[in-house]
Amino acid sequence: MKSYLQHYIDGQWVDSIGGTAHSVTNPATEGQASQITLGTAADVDAAVAAARHAFPAFSATSKEERIALLGRIIEAYKARIGDIAEAISTEMGCPISISSTAQAGSGLGHLANALAALTAYEFEEKIGDNKVVREAIGVVGLITPWNWPMNQIVAKVAPALAAGCTIVLKPSEEAPTCAAIFAEVLEAAGLPAGVFNLVQGDGPVVGNAISAHPDVDMVSFTGSTRAGIMVAKSAADTVKRVTQELGGKSPNIILPGTPLDKALPGGCGGVLLNSGQSCVAPTRMLVHESQHDEAAAMVGAIFGGKSVGDPLAQGDHIGPVVNKAQWDKIQGLIAKGIADGATLVTGGLGLPDGVEKGYFVKPTVFANVTNTMAIAQEEIFGPVLTILPYKDLDEAVSIANDTPYGLGAYIAGDPSVAKTIVGKIRAGSVYVNAGGLAMDMPFGGYKQSGNGREFGRFGLEEYLEVKSVIGALPA
Repeated sequence: MKSYLQHYIDGQWVDSIGGTAHSVTNPATEGQASQITLGTAADVDAAVAAARHAFPAFSATSKEERIALLGRIIEAYKARIGDIAEAISTEMGCPISISSTAQAGSGLGHLANALAALTAYEFEEKIGDNKVVREAIGVVGLITPWNWPMNQIVAKVAPALAAGCTIVLKPSEEAPTCAAIFAEVLEAAGLPAGVFNLVQGDGPVVGNAISAHPDVDMVSFTGSTRAGIMVAKSAADTVKRVTQELGGKSPNIILPGTPLDKALPGGCGGVLLNSGQSCVAPTRMLVHESQHDEAAAMVGAIFGGKSVGDPLAQGDHIGPVVNKAQWDKIQGLIAKGIADGATLVTGGLGLPDGVEKGYFVKPTVFANVTNTMAIAQEEIFGPVLTILPYKDLDEAVSIANDTPYGLGAYIAGDPSVAKTIVGKIRAGSVYVNAGGLAMDMPFGGYKQSGNGREFGRFGLEEYLEVKSVIGALPA
């Protein structure tokens, strides 16, 4: 695995100003995956200065010029999908079959949707004799997590470029290499110097420096609710725009009488995908009490039959979780579920059978869970599913909403019945007999799952300021 010891600032790979070396651990082997340099506030200053200098010219580019730029980025990105997938599998443990499709492919999807949104977007609007103009907000700081690294990087970078903004990106230090490869993609596509800048680093130093920087006009953050609160507080003194996509604890309501053999596999797959490390994973399965025991048996069989294995090997297995801290957290919550009296259907504590190293978690299912238990309230971020029985749909909706989060919710069953409860669910996205994300639909959360929206036109508009031009001007 190639190491990237430099930052990408003002169109060049440059040494850090006082940074320290950081080894990235391969979560499958516990050996070294790669190495980066954790940056400093001085590195952020240099990156912001480059972005600020580049902003007047780039924001003045035409819509057609930015359309052409996105087209070139798409072609350059396609040539590096294999490298991106290998980096993701090695650094955060996602199986290569998923890294090379859903993980790397999501970046391509966001580029294509940003291109489509930009092509259709009108930046000026007439209202009577006056007009409204939408303009790039300025220098944007982007702070992204490790679990779907290219998805969340490109979901921010693509619309920011489409809007005419200039960028300082801090990816997660747990999965940094794909961000460096993406910088090479942008360089190959001919992005002007200073428009995109990459500073590797951690949250307390680099993330905080970006959030607090007086010359950063907006911060877009994806990560935990705890870290999102810190970003918002850091940004408050400069009154910059802050958009956040934070934690989730998504309910999956199986409507009464729904055939379980049709409803359950998709919900299980959504939790097992990426070893449960997805903010919108349907980790709370709500089943009518008359079907609870049957559902527990079926879900237990699906999870119990899922193997774990080498992320770089092809197959239908799941990989490890990202690091030891995450593994320890998951083990603690599994232990809490057992202590709180939930029924352990399959999985449990410790490494899977036959595994001696790596941060692998047994695919785990709890049944007879109540919504007051820690495993029903806290975001576990691992391959752990909880099954909660309900008496009627009113109780199901009440349980679904009884969480600090509101990112996603799922409903399986009769669409005409689902229609009666969609409006009652407090979540940014509701998936009715549906699979994954739609990249032209707004993505974001209610409550402590964040604010603002990403993807497609909705993501583009987050990076725009609205200006009123009142009075007659020449045509």
